[in-house]
Amino acid sequence: MDIKKLLDERILLLDGAMGTMIQRHKLEETDFRGERFANHPSPLKGNNDLLSLTRPDIISDIHEQYLKAGADIIETNTFNSNRISQADYGLDDICFELNEQSARHAKALTEKYTVLNPDKPRFVAGSIGPTNRTASMSPDVNDPGFRAVSFQELKEVYREQALGLMAGGADILMVETVFDTLNAKAALFAIEEAFEESGTRLPVMVSGTITDASGRTLSGQTPEAFLISLANHDLLSIGFNCALGADQLLPHIKALSHVSPFPLSAHPNAGLPNAFGQYDETPQEMAEKMKPFLYEKGVRIIGGCCGTTPEHIAELDKLVAGSPQSIVDRP
Repeated sequence: MDIKKLLDERILLLDGAMGTMIQRHKLEETDFRGERFANHPSPLKGNNDLLSLTRPDIISDIHEQYLKAGADIIETNTFNSNRISQADYGLDDICFELNEQSARHAKALTEKYTVLNPDKPRFVAGSIGPTNRTASMSPDVNDPGFRAVSFQELKEVYREQALGLMAGGADILMVETVFDTLNAKAALFAIEEAFEESGTRLPVMVSGTITDASGRTLSGQTPEAFLISLANHDLLSIGFNCALGADQLLPHIKALSHVSPFPLSAHPNAGLPNAFGQYDETPQEMAEKMKPFLYEKGVRIIGGCCGTTPEHIAELDKLVAGSPQSIVDRP
């Protein structure tokens, strides 16, 4: 099934948080190391992407829980599977493998669930995070002209990541949690190179993040400016995720709905974190706050980000399934 055609027929459901689910397992250093990295010189606890190699049982179980909850699209466990982020752990040389294996785990499950219910095909979105560096801002307030990374460096690490995800069978590439649009442009340039090198093209999603009440990305763009900066690319969808809960995110999706030539996506957090960094919004509360998204022109993909669980996605599945046809078919 062509996902572009499917978006014309109904709203698709993206999965929820990977990190939130991993935290439930209360893993220790040995879980991250496994046998292969038992003698690695650097601490590895917290490198969630590495679990695709050392504890694939946990990652596959999380994927399956989201598929059982009704997710049409599950994201690979590759948010930080790039050389820049993995260099913090001394594992920058295994990034292609991380992406390929993560995509393979997810693909095996989407194929299983598509066979079980051919009327509800499932898809793998290769998650491409922003890295921990920004191409358009200086990390040093005393040297505003300094850049910790170049466009070319970003392009190369993103290209490797895209090729690994494609080799593992990803159906979609998703450039997500974009806080610096120049980073996103490097990712999209790299993805285009990967398409040319592989001879294969995949749909591409882009999802930015509005960082605070200012209504702007970290690099200072409004939602409309973010869209205009990327509108020359052929995108499956554009939207926002992370940083905000559904009610705080809605005005920014509204801003895009008036001007976007692409379908829109929204996967907010389960509200805002409390004083302890935890997310208290229940699945029912989040689903209630997501209802207005279904009435916004162009919204075709919804899901969850930080703090969301399969229980949240199951409630969103009920919401989408119960939406009037007039919503899905609205002009």
